[in-house]
Amino acid sequence: MEIQFLGTGAGQPSKQRNVSSLALKLLDELNEVWLFDVGEATQHQILKTNIRPRKITKIFISHNHGDHIFGLPGLLSTRSFQGDVGPLTIYGPAGLEQFVRTSLRISKTKISYPIHFIELTESGVVFENKEFKVTCDKLDHRVPCFGYRVEEKSRPGELLMDKLAPYHLPNGPILGELKAGKVVKLEDGTELNGKDFLGPEKKGRIVTIIYDTRATDAIRKLAQNADVLIHEATFNGNESKMARAYYHSTADQAARVAKDCGVKTLYLTHVSARYLGAKAFEMQKQARKIFPNTFLVNDFDDFDIPLRG
Repeated sequence: MEIQFLGTGAGQPSKQRNVSSLALKLLDELNEVWLFDVGEATQHQILKTNIRPRKITKIFISHNHGDHIFGLPGLLSTRSFQGDVGPLTIYGPAGLEQFVRTSLRISKTKISYPIHFIELTESGVVFENKEFKVTCDKLDHRVPCFGYRVEEKSRPGELLMDKLAPYHLPNGPILGELKAGKVVKLEDGTELNGKDFLGPEKKGRIVTIIYDTRATDAIRKLAQNADVLIHEATFNGNESKMARAYYHSTADQAARVAKDCGVKTLYLTHVSARYLGAKAFEMQKQARKIFPNTFLVNDFDDFDIPLRG
């Protein structure tokens, strides 16, 4: 599981930062890539990475402001030229499907694969399979906006081969059934319960993505015990009044959430263009006084999320 930031700026692109987009790479887990927000020129940013558009199977949109969705029509069109790519599902607030389909219709763009839209109106589970669950909650922005929590489900522990050694079991279906926690009966009538031969369950990882919002209790629900919290930091801590007036957050507000919610690592993104060089570094310093394991990210930064011990 990896995170790569494709755009880390707020509002409009700059020479230093493109607008919002990030990729959650689940190549080892699902052989898929999920995008969170697709600001203008996201597909150009992808060209500078090893991400293949055909691997993108899900797109989660926080809200319908242009700096978070204007890259969708171009990316969807480009994906049509990647061969047999399979369906794509897009999650986001009401109105998102209308924007996408209108853009494609007026530009006479032909899409070679099915696009499924799931428009969000309430908090709750938006996707779940055997490996992952994604939930959303309402944030506090000028338009409907959602934060996301991606939870990797716990996995069975390793098969304790030393404990099984007295039974002299060959490689094959029996070991597979024990690994699955099933009860198996050996030729001599001995019954073995797989659960008795498994190590401790391995807890899954949690990633929380928070884009444009004022500070709100919903963020804390989404961020609880997350391995990674990705949080907008449009302003520094000295401009909390301006942040509130524009329905945004500050770097130190994000750091307080990380500290209070038992987060392991905090990544600050969605940074205003007013913060360059030393000013940007100062935002990170402010946040680290509250939560030391904080990083102000840049476009193309790529981070591995290690397995839980």
